[in-house]
Amino acid sequence: MKGLLITTAAAALLVGQAEAKVLTVTPGGDAQEKIQTALLDAKPGDTVMIAAGRYELTDGLSLDVAGVTVKGAGPAATILSFDGQKSSGEGFLVTSNRVTIRDLGVENCKGDGIKSKGVDQITFKNLRVEWTAGPKSTNGAYGVYPVASTNVLIDGVVVKGASDAGIYVGQSKNIIVRNSEAQFNVAGIEIENSMNADVHDNLSAHNAGGILVFDLPNLPQMGGRSTRVFHNRVVQNDTKNFARKGAIVGDVPTGTGVMVMANRDIHVFDNEIDQNQTAAVMIVSYTQNYDDLTYNPLPRDIVVRDNRIGKNGWAPLFPGGDIIAKAMGGTIPPVVWDGVTNFTPKGMTAPVAVHVHLTDGPVANLHFAAPGNVFSAKPQVTPTIDDGAIAEPKAVVLPKAQAAL
Repeated sequence: MKGLLITTAAAALLVGQAEAKVLTVTPGGDAQEKIQTALLDAKPGDTVMIAAGRYELTDGLSLDVAGVTVKGAGPAATILSFDGQKSSGEGFLVTSNRVTIRDLGVENCKGDGIKSKGVDQITFKNLRVEWTAGPKSTNGAYGVYPVASTNVLIDGVVVKGASDAGIYVGQSKNIIVRNSEAQFNVAGIEIENSMNADVHDNLSAHNAGGILVFDLPNLPQMGGRSTRVFHNRVVQNDTKNFARKGAIVGDVPTGTGVMVMANRDIHVFDNEIDQNQTAAVMIVSYTQNYDDLTYNPLPRDIVVRDNRIGKNGWAPLFPGGDIIAKAMGGTIPPVVWDGVTNFTPKGMTAPVAVHVHLTDGPVANLHFAAPGNVFSAKPQVTPTIDDGAIAEPKAVVLPKAQAAL
């Protein structure tokens, strides 16, 4: 009986594979209706193939069927244009599991580019998301935007012109961002309120800030932790911050290489960080007012080691940066830490333990008395600041089917 059950299950699987279809969309006619109809008609295992050409769309696209691949002929060959988009939503929204979007370009969305929400096993591969008129505050906020998702793979993605973050992963778990390029965005790559992320072998250049790892209050998932940032090139982040008014990323100074804010267990190593005028690496606390009594605004268990750091910090643009730079001889050291330690966050009864392992010196400890208290600064420059070894997070492992893509 057991053998019969196994045989039956295998046969059912083969039938499912045989029934998988390719739904092909070609240029011409009503592009909006043709693509959205294919997305609605797709069944698990199907591929929606969008042939080479330019598709003028008037509204966002959506997919809520699990196990579907959406595939173009290449990011320069299959172009989904949202120049005529009437709504202000995202260009493409995915709300189903085990979806792959690959080999196409998305241009000029009124809102975000490609977004997934509340899904498992989402893959963004060989994509281009771009606002072709260059950096503008009226551009969409995010290029590629998985949120509240698990098992996220972003591989070979290029994003330009996002008014918040080009590649943004928020409130998610088990994440890999690799082999991608972010240029002329406010933030190049941002990992926010997320757990277990590997960010590696990417280029982040000509943004206001290169790579950000943040944790913010009052969000459904709190306690961002365990991110490794390694083997990246974070260079020439020199675009003026053009974030929309009120966006938290608007506080990121132009010329920031890597910024870690209020997060835990973050390891930054073996990156090339060069030509960022504010600082190579900044480690800071969250400075705005908050009422979430579970929130910890301090960065802790932070490692910065073995990076290749060139010229950075020659004209820092954070408040008081010019004064601090002058006090340190005119240039900000490669690694800047606000140095907040003896501080009790709201809802807690005693200061929290803060450990750092910062060996890419010299290192500036600003010794702020409290988050953001620039005028309490007592800058001190030392070769390193080392509270002892801090265990590195384990490498992120994705499900086999996803990892094989």
